[in-house]
Amino acid sequence: MDNLQSGDPRCFKRKVKGCTLDVHPTEKAIVVQYEVEAMILGDQGHAVVGGRKECQKIIRLKSLNSNTDTSSLARKVVEECNLIHPSKLNEVEQLLFYLQTRRQPNDDQEKKHSSPRDFAPYAVVELNEEASINNIDGYLELLYEDIQEKIRGATLIFQLARNPDNLEELKKNEMALAALARVLREDWKKSVELATTIICIFFCFSSFSQFHGLVTHFKIGALCMNIIEHELKRYDVWHDELQRKKKAYEEFSENQNLKKEHEKSLKKYQSLLNKQEQLLRVSLCLLLNLAEDTHTELKMRNKNIVNMLVKILDRKDEELLLVVVSFLKKLSIFLENKNDMAEVFAVEKLALLVPCEHEDLLNTTLRLLLNLSFDTALRNQMVQAGLIAILSSLLADEGQRQLSMCILYHISMEDRFKSLFANTDCILQLMKMIYDLGEQKMDFELISLCVNLAANKVNAQVMCEGNGLKMLMKRSVKLKDVLVMKMIRNISQHNGPTKSLFLDHVGDLAAQINVEKSEEYVIECLGTLANLTIPDLDWALVLKEYNLVPYLKDRLKPGAAEDDLILEVVILIGTVSMDDSCAAMLAKSGIIPALIELLKAQQEDDEFVCQIVYVFYQMVFHKATRDVIIKDTQAPTYLIDLMHDSNAEIRKVCNNTLDIIAEYDEEWGKKIQNEKFRWYNCQWLEMVENRQMDETGESLLYGDDGDSFIENRDILERPDLLYSADGIISTDGAISPDFYTNFKNGELGQPYMGSVSHEFATSSHGPSDRPVSAYGFRPEEQLFNYTTSSQLTWNLVNANTDPAI
Repeated sequence: MDNLQSGDPRCFKRKVKGCTLDVHPTEKAIVVQYEVEAMILGDQGHAVVGGRKECQKIIRLKSLNSNTDTSSLARKVVEECNLIHPSKLNEVEQLLFYLQTRRQPNDDQEKKHSSPRDFAPYAVVELNEEASINNIDGYLELLYEDIQEKIRGATLIFQLARNPDNLEELKKNEMALAALARVLREDWKKSVELATTIICIFFCFSSFSQFHGLVTHFKIGALCMNIIEHELKRYDVWHDELQRKKKAYEEFSENQNLKKEHEKSLKKYQSLLNKQEQLLRVSLCLLLNLAEDTHTELKMRNKNIVNMLVKILDRKDEELLLVVVSFLKKLSIFLENKNDMAEVFAVEKLALLVPCEHEDLLNTTLRLLLNLSFDTALRNQMVQAGLIAILSSLLADEGQRQLSMCILYHISMEDRFKSLFANTDCILQLMKMIYDLGEQKMDFELISLCVNLAANKVNAQVMCEGNGLKMLMKRSVKLKDVLVMKMIRNISQHNGPTKSLFLDHVGDLAAQINVEKSEEYVIECLGTLANLTIPDLDWALVLKEYNLVPYLKDRLKPGAAEDDLILEVVILIGTVSMDDSCAAMLAKSGIIPALIELLKAQQEDDEFVCQIVYVFYQMVFHKATRDVIIKDTQAPTYLIDLMHDSNAEIRKVCNNTLDIIAEYDEEWGKKIQNEKFRWYNCQWLEMVENRQMDETGESLLYGDDGDSFIENRDILERPDLLYSADGIISTDGAISPDFYTNFKNGELGQPYMGSVSHEFATSSHGPSDRPVSAYGFRPEEQLFNYTTSSQLTWNLVNANTDPAI
């Protein structure tokens, strides 16, 4: 110091700045992060050299528990830690309160789901010595000795590789990695222990994406594929040999030598199997890591990886099965791999793993089944494997409930499988889950499954057992739950005892139909009421008590509401029009002209046209409304125009309606008669004009001998072309031109009624069911469809996280 000249640094100064506080992510501790600014001052007090460094201090609070006074503890922390300024006392107290109330992980409550990449593969050989990165050259020399020394050297290197901090250093030693790859390639058949240990080393590298190129460089993945294929063949040989000795022992059970030989072979088989399964497990873990690259995964598929994995599903080792199922789950997101799984019947083997005590294996298996359940053929296999009953039993397990419901939902999309649910406890479990929810929000998986199942008559009856329907109605009305009402609507479509149960709830449904309610909810209520074709239901009283006629009429105006709502109103009018008094009430209110205006506006929409025509069809049955339809409106004119519509359902309803009109109105009967005759005449003339009498077409009218198939008769004298044998009814049910003349002159024995009207003249229930449509009555053989206004969608694949859901 004596030699320092003027201006040399004389003192060191340290300053703490920017102190921030946070909680430790796992421990009960507060983390103090701060910045230290250090500088050396000259003799004049000016900074000569300076620097900054970010530091961190952890204050562990071992005594903190639920009974700790956080205010007192916060003051103590501030007093003892000079880094924390007293002004941060409130912040410290808040952090302590968070630590006090933070939920601590509990092995019994929160079980961490492991994935194959978290597996800790182990070497078969245990060594007492501890490996050191400084002795890597010595371990390398052991790889050039005999098998036992090679195993020892590989085991020591594996100890180093298990520490991620050593991987970069090992990567630099390319000679060691090349030697390991060479030994594996040359000696894996000689020792399972050696092969397992070396693959474990490369597995450690494969756990990090930045080392995948290194593993691929030494072609370890391709070698693992060869090893797995060879080991599966060895397993088949071992198994066949064991079965042969077992059969010999069973045939000669008194022979002690055969018994001892069998027991000896069984022990050897189990020992070999354990070692082989360790090798398979770590090999598959390595391949699963490398499969992050889709190009590498494609190479694996080309080497038939799916078939190998499915073969291993026969094993009993749960940890190995977990790796296999996880691998299959990853592969299943690609169509080609999914098809491969279908070809080898993977679902049958997966079904044997459900349920199982290994929670991670069960969860992964369900995720794989969920991915596969998007395929129709694989859903078929699931049903054949009995998974409906198995998955239904898992609904009681909260941990697996969601996955089970998702798979069952996909199965329930197939109408042919819906009835199978009634033979399990699935529906009872679902109804119990809905009841237990109370007023809580319902999961989409739960309600969507219920909606699908309610489309089946037997399932609907099970749902309504006890107070099932009452509970559903109460929840829907109270919470205005659209999806629950959709489920109720599906239940209401089935004839029989379930429909009669709705008599107690007609008032609740009718009360929901007003402009203040959600439109989607009102649509479902209207659809439910429209399904209630119950003879004992007094529709006139319902319409009057809840003043529904003005609402229905107002909604018929084009553009007054969404098309879905207007259509449901039309369908409901068709239902209530079965009643005489209701039909008269609606006719007096002016609904029929409103329907005609709506028909004009929606003439391009077959659904609207079909349902409006069906309303006319219902009203012409009643004397009170028949004259209004025929004389006061243009409905018959529109019906004549629609008589030959391209839609079969529209033609059917339209023709039936015109038949009834023709019976009761002579003038319209003639018009309908002439229109039908004109149509058939045009059809006949067109058919004749299209027949070209040339060399290629003569065979259509003449036989091989040149004789006309009509012989000497007039070509137009073909009553079978226009009418049936009795000359009254045409081949498709239309009425002949001469019918009305004979009918007028009384030359027919009995008044004629059209095929449809005759049917209802002898029926005590009045008109038939409305035409089948996506919006009207949907029989259970039709697939369930959501309405367009409130379509419920559940996209499992896009919601996957791993990569199932």
